[in-house]
Amino acid sequence: MSDAAQLGAAVPTASAAGPLPPLWQQVRWQILGLLFFATVINFVDRQVLSIVAPVLRETFRLSNTDYGIMVAGFQFGMMVGEFPMGWLMDRRGPRLGFSFAIIWWSVANGLHALGRAMWHFAALRFWMGTGECGNFSGGVKVVSQWFPVRERALAVGIFNGGTMIGSIIAPPLIVAIMLNLGWKMAFLLPSALGMLWVFAWRLVYYPPAEHPRLTAAERACIAGEDQAGPAPANRQLLRYRQAWALMLCRMLVGPVVQFYVYWLPEYLYRVRGLSLKSIGMFAWVPFLFGDIGSIGGGWLAGWFIRRGFSVDAARKMTMGLGAACCLLSIAAVSAREAPVAMAWVCLVLFGHTFLSANMFAVIADVFPSTAVGRVTAFTGIAGGLSGFLFPILTGKLVDKVSYTPVFFIVALMPAAGCLLLFLILRQVRQVRL
Repeated sequence: MSDAAQLGAAVPTASAAGPLPPLWQQVRWQILGLLFFATVINFVDRQVLSIVAPVLRETFRLSNTDYGIMVAGFQFGMMVGEFPMGWLMDRRGPRLGFSFAIIWWSVANGLHALGRAMWHFAALRFWMGTGECGNFSGGVKVVSQWFPVRERALAVGIFNGGTMIGSIIAPPLIVAIMLNLGWKMAFLLPSALGMLWVFAWRLVYYPPAEHPRLTAAERACIAGEDQAGPAPANRQLLRYRQAWALMLCRMLVGPVVQFYVYWLPEYLYRVRGLSLKSIGMFAWVPFLFGDIGSIGGGWLAGWFIRRGFSVDAARKMTMGLGAACCLLSIAAVSAREAPVAMAWVCLVLFGHTFLSANMFAVIADVFPSTAVGRVTAFTGIAGGLSGFLFPILTGKLVDKVSYTPVFFIVALMPAAGCLLLFLILRQVRQVRL
């Protein structure tokens, strides 16, 4: 019997508890909508610095290496904060965990308005990173609790798609704020959105066992697949090769989208000659393709599973296709015209999010919900390490050589990450702790 058939046999059918309510009345999709908006806010806040960077660099006389250190400060904060945030999500739950994380990073983002030197911004980016990392450990935790296996990649794809929507919104929004109100308000105004989101989250979110509006039919739909048991110890989790496979994969995959988020505006401004106004008008387009890839990758994996493919096969096919698209970074830097380069970047981001939606879903496929937050945090620590080192390397290469070797490196990293994952993991199935 295939994995999909076995899973289908284990899940109680909604008909046993009555029909499911209409989609818009199902609680799990409403919660997913809030996760999506949290991720949008996360990436709007995250991208402010990259869009304001040309002004900050000229105002405070910052080099590419200085900018790389500022970005590395954020990534170092992500690495340091990953495990505390994952622990908070597993032990205290996403209701409290998400509330704390968004308030924490929103305050840090707003305080960038007081920055005066490279080390001010680097320290604030570090603070901000210690909070923003909670978005993914909390998001994957919520998906593991609220969605059956056949819907998990789609659910992850939708909330992960908020990264691209945030990146689409950020250039025109931040440029408009900056040109009309100054660069300080470009940090302050987006930070207020996080506070509003926390108010909505506290009203809507409760765990499945306690949610007052969850129907018996929807409870039956999401129950029964995850044999969670008691929460495993951290040392126990790190004994599993599956945890290390996921950590290595995220270490190699993560810096790719970070490169495009943090460096694409600078690349377009310094190398391709686009003005700030043009960047605001066009730099969002690749991230639209990234959003399509995130949702498309999740949908295609679910389509494969519904057609009888095993979860293992569905994840490997979709991740491999995404990694192949990432190789087009080489074509992007080699293109002679800026519009052609942007077209290749669009396909790269499509492939990256196509891959990453399934990479995050594998965490929930392999580990029970009592461990998902911490395993996601472990992968985030691995990704944070590469995310900390890669901006420094990028700044050095750009200052001393050019952007070309950086584009070649980011082309190859996703394929290497997927290969390591498939070789070490062997098969996508839940471990027995």
